[in-house]
Amino acid sequence: MRTTAVLRNAARTPLIKFLGKRTVPESVDHTPRVHPASPSPTLPETFAAYRSKAQQHGPLNSPGRLSSLSYGAIGASSGASLGPVEPKPGEYFDRDELPARFHRLPWTEAEIEAIETGGASLFN
Repeated sequence: MRTTAVLRNAARTPLIKFLGKRTVPESVDHTPRVHPASPSPTLPETFAAYRSKAQQHGPLNSPGRLSSLSYGAIGASSGASLGPVEPKPGEYFDRDELPARFHRLPWTEAEIEAIETGGASLFN
């Protein structure tokens, strides 16, 4: 029997049953409001006023900000000229810098075998 052809031709009935008629509210208030979690209690007057104070990985209106046309300025200074990169006290760049109890554990032969066989070696 060709069940796929039968299923393809069958009429689809939704599994969700809605009660009542679909209605759109008559009056919806679309006036802009400040979000309850907003740090400022007021809305900006204009988009330009918002943009002058906005931050996205740093200030958006800084004078040294690269424009979309100045791709050649990227990498103009060397990394060494930016100064040393040192972690703050209590911060680590790699797990191997932490105490020994936080180091990665070595893989056992059984784990390696289980990964290489996709778990099939666990059922022999």
